[in-house]
Amino acid sequence: MIRIAILGATGSIGHSTLDVIARNAEQYEVFAVSGYQRLTELLEICKKFQPKLAAVPEKEAIKFQKQLLAAGCKTQVVAGKEGLQILASTPEVDLVVAAIVGAAGLLPTLAAVKAGKRILLANKEALVMSGALFMDAVKTHQAVLLPIDSEHNAIFQCLPADFAKRSFAEQGIEKLLLTASGGPFRGWSKEALQAVTPAQAVAHPNWSMGQKISVDSATLMNKGLELIEACWLFNVQPQQIEVVVHPQSIIHSMVSYRDGSVLAQLGNPDMRTPIAHALAWPKRIPAGVNPLNLIASAALTFEQPDEAAFPCLKLARQAFEAGGTAPALLNAANEVAVAAFLEDRIRFTEIPQVISQVLDLSSIHAANDLEFLLSEDQRANQLAVSIIQKLH
Repeated sequence: MIRIAILGATGSIGHSTLDVIARNAEQYEVFAVSGYQRLTELLEICKKFQPKLAAVPEKEAIKFQKQLLAAGCKTQVVAGKEGLQILASTPEVDLVVAAIVGAAGLLPTLAAVKAGKRILLANKEALVMSGALFMDAVKTHQAVLLPIDSEHNAIFQCLPADFAKRSFAEQGIEKLLLTASGGPFRGWSKEALQAVTPAQAVAHPNWSMGQKISVDSATLMNKGLELIEACWLFNVQPQQIEVVVHPQSIIHSMVSYRDGSVLAQLGNPDMRTPIAHALAWPKRIPAGVNPLNLIASAALTFEQPDEAAFPCLKLARQAFEAGGTAPALLNAANEVAVAAFLEDRIRFTEIPQVISQVLDLSSIHAANDLEFLLSEDQRANQLAVSIIQKLH
């Protein structure tokens, strides 16, 4: 039995992972889970899967432990940030699903890396914030890093098995083609985007995701963060990655080779596919996903992203090229701006404005110390809050 810790068990990735595990219960055991806000859901997960450990916020720990006992569940509660790191690094765990959204996922994911775990990475912010530090830790501690973002997992499947051992030039790889659905506002003008509501922004046309990621998809910041993540995962520069808008979300990404070949990974837009792939890699297991019907899918179309209407993609590329702390500042500003938009405190079109101002007003430093990175994250967070207050 492979024992699994799921960081962010109540989110969309967590639910998909639990579904795949339930379909393959003879191979996998849910050993540990975490949740932050939806603790009623976490309680039901504990009752169903009977994990050994559950991590919740400190202020909820005593109450949650009593609820578990009342339900006849022997799960032990661990609390706060320390609890998350315990889950990620406990010796009994073989595999960690890193699915906490945002900067909050960095420390527990890094704890899993330092414990030499096999990590299924959905928390792209961990690499965006601390790319060089993170990848150095993966190498030092011999952790195994498998991407479960659909796009990065698709690229992983289309690359040679030993891609990390040789340069792309030696393998005849010309570029990575990172697909994007374009979100719910593809084709909208900058003027029309002014009136976008939170309800419209979280209604993704193809994928079922949490609110923050859905807004990121709508602004194309999600693709910007994924571009940065891909640079670190596959050791490439932004100019080696082409973002392609593919509204049907059937082709999840592609790899272009020197001889003219383009390898693509196709499938229905269901996160259980990349999760199942990474859980069983290099084998394959059932995921519960319907087979792709190419005839029913009809036409597959492609277009360039509109970076004038959706400047977040360009901001992300520029942040990576600036290096150092710039990507961490970008991520922090985006988290604050998205939260403000969801609370109706700023307009949709003001999200990139806030991010741009944070980057313009910040000094970029070397990102070679984790504590300093975290302090810069907090500083950018506060700066974004002040910019939003001045906007309205």
